[in-house]
Amino acid sequence: MAQLQAWGQELGFSQIGVAGVDLASAEPGLLAWLEAGFHGGMDYMQRHGLKRARPAELIPGTVRVITARMDYLPRGTAPDWQSIEMNRLQSPATGTVALYARGRDYHKVLRSRLQSLAERLAVHLGPLGHRVFTDSAPVLEAELATRSGLGWRGKHTLVLHREAGSLFFLGEIFVDVALPPTPPVEPHCGTCSACIDVCPTQAIVAPYQLDARRCISYLTIEHAGSIDEQLRPLMGNRIYGCDDCQSVCPWNKYARTSRLPDFDERAGLNGQSLATLLAWTESEFLQRTEGSAIRRIGHVRWLRNVAVAAGNALRTGDTSAPALRRALEVHLGHGSAIVREHVQWALAQEAAALAAVRKMD
Repeated sequence: MAQLQAWGQELGFSQIGVAGVDLASAEPGLLAWLEAGFHGGMDYMQRHGLKRARPAELIPGTVRVITARMDYLPRGTAPDWQSIEMNRLQSPATGTVALYARGRDYHKVLRSRLQSLAERLAVHLGPLGHRVFTDSAPVLEAELATRSGLGWRGKHTLVLHREAGSLFFLGEIFVDVALPPTPPVEPHCGTCSACIDVCPTQAIVAPYQLDARRCISYLTIEHAGSIDEQLRPLMGNRIYGCDDCQSVCPWNKYARTSRLPDFDERAGLNGQSLATLLAWTESEFLQRTEGSAIRRIGHVRWLRNVAVAAGNALRTGDTSAPALRRALEVHLGHGSAIVREHVQWALAQEAAALAAVRKMD
């Protein structure tokens, strides 16, 4: 195991673990979550069902799962990044992108390095049946991570580590070799409820239970259709993902910056004016997000998200209102009904706010 950890460190991983494949105790919770409809429009979760909790059914012959975590906080991040991130939400005319998406697409980074790790193990052990995953298959990643000691499950459902917080990616290698499992760690959330209390849409419906249908990360990334009008005002200026539950977590004062340049923040994505982002053509969107996880949502969802943020800015009476109005009006005739709907809603927010003020007078 020491050799596996050393190889992992060389490849940029923060920690390597090994989990067994009997996840039967996690099946009732998975079924209850699905039956409650908390997966929203992520139909693939329903389709795969219990296969997510049965690695040996997903990949026949699997007897162990090698787990890995990789820190992603961009290099050069300020020590007081948590307060900086929360303060970004007070600038309504600029867009906020989740930390993990400000650099290179993590799928590309982790997949190649996990493959390299598997190849090194194969040289060491001999023929090795294996399959690499990183958020790319019906795998209970957090469950495998906690069982193998990469951390414990926080009340926001993310994995937490005492010396690294929660700002890390997870990846797995399914193998047909019975490597010795690594032990789990004790949870350390105690009575803290900071993540639950801060959630803008109250998506964390109970400790360790997330209703994805209300989660801003789900709404801005996974959800393809119209965003519930009741939730739009709660999204503020978050245009891709949401870090609030991580930004307030006390354990994230220990979050570590990545050792890789891949996750360095790209210029022009986070903190950019909403008017500028609305002006991006589809080709410009694709060019600016090349190699980024953001690109996979497509230009239509991007415009939808930015329009919601623009509407929220107009409702606050932000000084950028004239530029935002002009940028939104360009899309009133957009070919997508989704874009048109959210642009119309955004433009109506300023008028609604003015009407509310007159009523108070």
